[in-house]
Amino acid sequence: MSRLDLGLDGRVALVTGARRGIGAAIARALAAAGCHVAVVDRELDADADAVRADIEAAGRRALLLEADVRDLARAEAVVAETASSLGGLDCVVCAAGIVRDRVSWKMTEAEWDDVMDVNLKGCFAYARAATPVLRAGGGGRIVNIASINAFRGKFGQANYSASKAGVLGLTRTLARELGAFGVTVNAVAPGLVRTALTAELPGPALERAESELLTGRLTEPEDVADAVVFLCSRLARQVTGEVIRVDGGQYI
Repeated sequence: MSRLDLGLDGRVALVTGARRGIGAAIARALAAAGCHVAVVDRELDADADAVRADIEAAGRRALLLEADVRDLARAEAVVAETASSLGGLDCVVCAAGIVRDRVSWKMTEAEWDDVMDVNLKGCFAYARAATPVLRAGGGGRIVNIASINAFRGKFGQANYSASKAGVLGLTRTLARELGAFGVTVNAVAPGLVRTALTAELPGPALERAESELLTGRLTEPEDVADAVVFLCSRLARQVTGEVIRVDGGQYI
């Protein structure tokens, strides 16, 4: 059987929040699909080096760039360096995200602002910075990582749920604005994903989440990455303004 052509060989992808968890899985999956990858994170450490090694082992070029996604000027510099060093830019995946959980009546202003700035402003910053490059190149892909809690809310996550709902509104607006230039903009909304962060959840909270799953297993970072690869590929060239839930049926 011939290999399915995703149209990603030699393309250039930029992934924020890419040194660990979902972002790292996305970076590795895009490299496996043929992309050169810029790995963007606020800290470059041994985990980032491991992602770079895996990208290079797939026969692709990797670029590590340190950035706080809340910094719009730094976003422009990161996009410019990616295009210069890797030969262009075709796909932007905004996977950087944080949580600062607390019930709303105890949530601090800093906890609200930090989550909104990273999760929502971070997506805006990289879409804004990348758009001129994508337009000049004749089109491209933007994929934002949202959450099923954007749809249903979550106890103790007023900031997180609001930020991810904002990501959905931003995604659909960008899809309307950029479609005429050949740029598609979509979102992936995971449920509970097996990462180092979720491993720290209290037992009862994890059990409640697992009881919602229809597939009988937790979602893995690679499950989310596969959806992102699809949205970046030629197979999704007519898909824009959409949200793909990757949650094992947790939202139903």
